[in-house]
Amino acid sequence: MNNRLYGNLIFELSHPGRRGYTLPKSEFADYDLPAGMCRAEDARLPECDEMTVVRHYTNHSANNFGVNNGFYPLGSCTMKYNPAINEDMAALPSFQSLHPSQPEESCQGALELMYRLQHSLAELTGLSDFTLNPYAGAHGELTGLMIIRSYHERNGQTQRTKVIVPDSAHGTNPASAAVCGLDVVEVKSTADGIVDVDDLRGLLDDTIAAVMMTNPNTLGLFERQIPEIARLVHDSGALLYYDGANLNPLLGKCRPGDMGFDVMHINLHKTFSTPHGGGGPGSGPVGVREGMETLLPTCVVKGDGDTYHVRRNEAISVGASLGNFAVMVRAYTYILSLGRDQLKMVGPLATLNANYIKESLKDVYELPIDTLCKHEFVFDGLKDKSTGVTTMDVAKRLLDYGYHAPTIYFPLLFHESLMIEPTENESLDTLDSFIAVMRRIAEEAKTDPELVKGAPHNTPIGRVDDVLAAKQPVLAYNFEV
Repeated sequence: MNNRLYGNLIFELSHPGRRGYTLPKSEFADYDLPAGMCRAEDARLPECDEMTVVRHYTNHSANNFGVNNGFYPLGSCTMKYNPAINEDMAALPSFQSLHPSQPEESCQGALELMYRLQHSLAELTGLSDFTLNPYAGAHGELTGLMIIRSYHERNGQTQRTKVIVPDSAHGTNPASAAVCGLDVVEVKSTADGIVDVDDLRGLLDDTIAAVMMTNPNTLGLFERQIPEIARLVHDSGALLYYDGANLNPLLGKCRPGDMGFDVMHINLHKTFSTPHGGGGPGSGPVGVREGMETLLPTCVVKGDGDTYHVRRNEAISVGASLGNFAVMVRAYTYILSLGRDQLKMVGPLATLNANYIKESLKDVYELPIDTLCKHEFVFDGLKDKSTGVTTMDVAKRLLDYGYHAPTIYFPLLFHESLMIEPTENESLDTLDSFIAVMRRIAEEAKTDPELVKGAPHNTPIGRVDDVLAAKQPVLAYNFEV
């Protein structure tokens, strides 16, 4: 790309007086606004012709990375392929033109879709009912914890103000608990990466509202003692919460409700194929076991097969509308496209892909827990530590080979964590190519470590100072330079 012509910022292409539009004279042009509403000086906006603007943003768009143009082995986030049919359905005019405040009788089709999606999610998870209200996974966590708090308050157990969270949990777990006004208690993991049941047993008392768990956990390991954990939690009077961030490998094989979980959220945008990189869009439906349905947020769709309506529970409120409808359309399209039989293959294929990569690389990358994983696994950097090449270096070097870097330095259980999660969509050829590049980088770390430490070399922008960028971000264009 000719950076001199297109520039990194549109302001760099600006020329005074140049424009790419012609507007008719406004009928209000001769009216004076009150002085307090006027700028002291004109806004400093870029002035460019239309073709320069189009080419500038088109060339920048080619630098974006997504699952449609390359392998995205992001751990703990399930960046799943989003089929074009999902977008076609979400873009239907009859869906796009809806407004959340219009009368129910005028949007029966949308309400029926939501009703059927709620029941599909209940069937897939083994829970009784769902609300589609929450707008993201973390919002779903907060909603679930609010339901749990309401449950205990309804039963007169107001002293239950603590939530137990594993030390391997996603960071949103303790954050959501804190936002809900609950105190966080950490439970340790064993040497093989799963919850230490003995440690948990000593933490359970009548102040505990819930135990939050992700299964498989953040290390990609299946929590084998869930039945015992569920028994201990319920015997203590607490509830068991399922963080649905890692639901993908369980899809079609086992259900959180059958394991003993009482409340859960689903990252609908992860497991059911809405693109969500860069902060959105998201959806975090929340489900509950039988007997807790009336504690769901105010917006739950009900129907009798002919008409559909929104049930207004006298419970918590977590959003003015029914949620992020376009994500729901994509999710329901994904479910219908696969069907019952093919949905059962999602979990096994994701698990197969992850184990294939793990076994193919563990001789050159440190595998701290060498066991069967589910959808993801974690290396602890390169096996040969003498090269001085870090996980950050490996991640940057991957960019030179056209791969998005996986999640790094998370979870915090290892110093050089490198988390890899291939989804069920990826072919054997793609996995083999990625494995070959990872092995090549490991070899480069031995033969030419400075090459890896200086990466990336082939990207529009080289290695940035991450610490400086975080501490001193430049958020506005400097016209004086």
